[in-house]
Amino acid sequence: MIVNYGFNATLTAKPGMGDRLVDLLLTGLNEGSPGASEHCIVYLVSRSVSDPDVVHVIEGWSSAEDHHRIFAGEAAQAIVAQIDVLLAKESEYTDYVPVRGKAAF
Repeated sequence: MIVNYGFNATLTAKPGMGDRLVDLLLTGLNEGSPGASEHCIVYLVSRSVSDPDVVHVIEGWSSAEDHHRIFAGEAAQAIVAQIDVLLAKESEYTDYVPVRGKAAF
């Protein structure tokens, strides 16, 4: 499947909550969660080297429509609600249309 829509997000957790934020984001890969969808092609959670409370997420989807539809669902909204209480500030998002690349995990 080809990535036709993607984004990266930078999330800043409240002080000392970076581990909890990472754990919660990784539940997005669990069965029935958004990252487990066949339409989610890339789901990568990373941490800042200099600040353990700053977390980056890169997602690649089959289409913007698939992403929006899946994130409107109950499972995704439950994760988003839990994430919101851990954040120190508004998340920063950059959306994009991938041109070419490689992902091997």
